Amino acid sequence: MTSAAEGAGNGPREIVDWDFAVRVGTGLAGDGPSIPRAEAAAAVAELRADAAKATPLVKEFTGLDAPADTAPVLIVDRAGWVQANADAFEHVMTPVIDKVITHRPSGIARSVGAKVTGAEVGGLLGFLSSKILGQFDPFHAPYGRLLLVAPNVVQVERELRVDPTDFRLWVCLHEETHRVQFTANPWLRDHVFGEVQALADTMDAQSLLSDGLGRAVEAIKGNGNLLEAISSPEQRAIMDRMTGMMSLLEGHADVVMDDVGPGVIPTVATIREAFNKRRKGMGSLDRIIRRLLGLEQKMAQYRDGALFVRAVIDRVGMADFNAVWAGPENLPTKDEIHAPERWIKRVL
Repeated sequence: MTSAAEGAGNGPREIVDWDFAVRVGTGLAGDGPSIPRAEAAAAVAELRADAAKATPLVKEFTGLDAPADTAPVLIVDRAGWVQANADAFEHVMTPVIDKVITHRPSGIARSVGAKVTGAEVGGLLGFLSSKILGQFDPFHAPYGRLLLVAPNVVQVERELRVDPTDFRLWVCLHEETHRVQFTANPWLRDHVFGEVQALADTMDAQSLLSDGLGRAVEAIKGNGNLLEAISSPEQRAIMDRMTGMMSLLEGHADVVMDDVGPGVIPTVATIREAFNKRRKGMGSLDRIIRRLLGLEQKMAQYRDGALFVRAVIDRVGMADFNAVWAGPENLPTKDEIHAPERWIKRVL
């Protein structure tokens, strides 16, 4: 697979051995549940068909118009997801690495260092690869791509004991909403990347090494959020903006999948109840890792974002809610996610 950062220079590969990261991540990911070949092929075909079926459903419900063929849909296994995200990480991390690395290592130090960081990135990707059902990758040129992780979808539907046909369409509705959000509003992709660049511009390697390590240790000892612990006030301000934006995106997709659902997914209420119980029933070690990585905050984005979207739509209707997509200035802040009336007063 061609790297998303191809042509960007060799700098990031001097710091992170991305090929090694993929090998580590793929090894940790495993293959997922045992699925007979014919059943696996049927699941892939159904997911592909459901992604196409979801497109007009999302358009009708949201009023957002995005051509169905603007961004491709890929049905992948865990290894494919690891590779795709390593490519995306390399692309996104290029400005960060160029900012924080003040000198280039050479010889053995470069090789060993790149392997170490590659192993760290690979470990993260390996952990996440078994958790992700689907994902829209906005950084894949030119318009992004939608990834659906077939073995994980099958594994979760089995664990929840829900109707596979209903569950697969339910998942596709959520992920297709993300595809529509980005392709119907092309500015959104550039805005996300701009926020990453802004974060890179605040980074200081010396401060991170001298102060960040101590804060990270305290976060681990206190079961806190590792990412927040090593961030400066300026960085946290950027992350707060990104939290507001991501809460909107995830909450909007959750509202679509649940509200479109009853018309096309007979068991949608049962699926949602079982899915929410599964999120709460994770083991203690899994919870600790998720919290350190900020994934508990990610779960809150689904909940808080959905509450924001429903509150605004109930108050002003879908047409006026869609003012949120007019440009970056109309995105809700982190505080407005919890106070929808403030967003309504500011924007409408």
